Amino acid sequence: MKKVFAFLLCAFAISSCSKHDPILPGVRSDIFDANDVIVQNREVPELSGNITNISGDANCEYRQDKSNIIWLNDKKIWAGFATNSAVKSNQSPICDGNFIYTGLSTGEVIKINTSSKKPVWVTDVFRANNLTGGASMVDIIAHVGIDGKYVYAGGLGDAFCKLNANTGDKVWCLNISTGVDFIMVDDFIFVVGTDNNLYAINKQNGEVYWRAEIKRQVKPNYNEKIITVGKQRINSKDGSLIKSSWL
Repeated sequence: MKKVFAFLLCAFAISSCSKHDPILPGVRSDIFDANDVIVQNREVPELSGNITNISGDANCEYRQDKSNIIWLNDKKIWAGFATNSAVKSNQSPICDGNFIYTGLSTGEVIKINTSSKKPVWVTDVFRANNLTGGASMVDIIAHVGIDGKYVYAGGLGDAFCKLNANTGDKVWCLNISTGVDFIMVDDFIFVVGTDNNLYAINKQNGEVYWRAEIKRQVKPNYNEKIITVGKQRINSKDGSLIKSSWL
């Protein structure tokens, strides 16, 4: 009850609390602050023909329920803070060796040691103004993605971030909200934003090469250098729409 009270106190009197969510244990980094996305209007270098990775692509025996509880079969592994206003999602943990990563409806990404069942780190993936009423939802409903030493995650709290998988530290964050899974092709990530735009992001430095308007917020697909979002076909090089007779 003391932790719940502390959380409510932060929500209504943010000036008296730190920038860290007091609910979950673990080493934490500052909540991200950033300016608006700057689109470079650059062409993406030649990409390979197939997807390198997709968020949620790692097979994992663990599952996650809407109350932020992680299970292995019928055994509870870890419990986070449940939220009454959570957005419906199919979020589930991603396995990587002896660790699992997942996003929570409270706006955090968490790494858990499956042997000790304890958090290794917790990172807030939402903008600071969301603690002061900037947005009503900070849920992370798109699966996180793992690519080598880094974890990529985005949620409804105006943030898409690259995190150090060992420490949880943010490498870069962009002011992009997303509610669907994203794809990675070579050195680029393609993210569907809640603002009805598809973003081409250089995963090394977070630069946005181009932005293309889309009609539906659904998970993108990639094949032979063409990105498909719903019925729209988009050139991965420059974000231009490829017109088809069946559209």
